[in-house]
Amino acid sequence: MRNKFVLLKPNLVDYIQRIRVDPNPILLGAAAECVRRLGAAGIVVGDGPGHERDDIERLLVESGLGSVLKDTGAEFIDLNREDVVGTPLRAQYTGLESLWLPKTALGANHVVSMPKVKTDHWSGVTLSMKNMVVPSVKNSWPKNLLHWRAIQPSMVDLAANVPVHFVIADARVCTEGSGPLAGTSRRLSRMVSGDATRAMLMGPCPKRIPPVSETAKFPGHISALRIEQLACPVLPPRVPFAPMPEFEHLRGVSDRRMSA
Repeated sequence: MRNKFVLLKPNLVDYIQRIRVDPNPILLGAAAECVRRLGAAGIVVGDGPGHERDDIERLLVESGLGSVLKDTGAEFIDLNREDVVGTPLRAQYTGLESLWLPKTALGANHVVSMPKVKTDHWSGVTLSMKNMVVPSVKNSWPKNLLHWRAIQPSMVDLAANVPVHFVIADARVCTEGSGPLAGTSRRLSRMVSGDATRAMLMGPCPKRIPPVSETAKFPGHISALRIEQLACPVLPPRVPFAPMPEFEHLRGVSDRRMSA
C-alpha cells in the first residue's frame, strides 16, 4: 500500500444500539492507522448508506465514527453525494451496460471492504461484495436500480468494476434474521477476511450464494480444501444463522471443517 490511495469502505446503515448494525468505529480507526503505517499516500473512509442517507452527520456522531476519524486524520466522503462517472460494466450479470459509480471508488488504488457480518432480507447474507453496492442520485434511491435488477447479479457486476483488494469483516457481534435493521444480535467474536470463510462461519454453503460462487470462477475459489486459514480454525456453527424464510436454501454443509 506504500504511496497508494486507499479507500476504506465500511458498512454503514443506521445507528441502532440494540443490534449494532454498523461496524465498530474503533475497528475503522485501527484499520486507518494500519494503512497509514504501511505508507499509504492518502486514506479516505467512504460510504453511502442506503437507509440513513439524509443525515449522515448524525450517523457519524451517534456511532462514534466521526470522533474516531478526527483522531486518525482520515477524511470521510459521502458516496451518496459524491460526483459519479458513467462506467461501462465489464460484466453484464444484471443486463445493464453501464452504471454511475463514485469517483473515489474508481480512483482508489486499494479498496478495503469492511462489512458487518449479518443476514440480509435482500441478499440472504451481507459479505464484502454486498458492502460495495452503493447508491447515488444517478442510480436512484436507495440503490433501487440495483435492487430492481436483482441485488445478487448487481454484486457480481460491481465486483468486476470495483475489485476489493482486502477485507476486514466485523464478526464479533453479528446479526441474524431480518437484517440489517430488524434482526437479532449473535456473537461470533471473530474478525474475518474472505467471503467463503464468512459464509462457513454463519452456516450457509458458499456454493449456494450466487455472488460468491460466480466470482470464484475468476480469480479465486471457495473450496474449504483450498483455503489456508492463518489464525483460528473455521468450524461451521452447531446452530446456523437464521436467514429470512426465502433464503433457507442457502443453508448447507461445507465440504469439510477447516483447520488452522
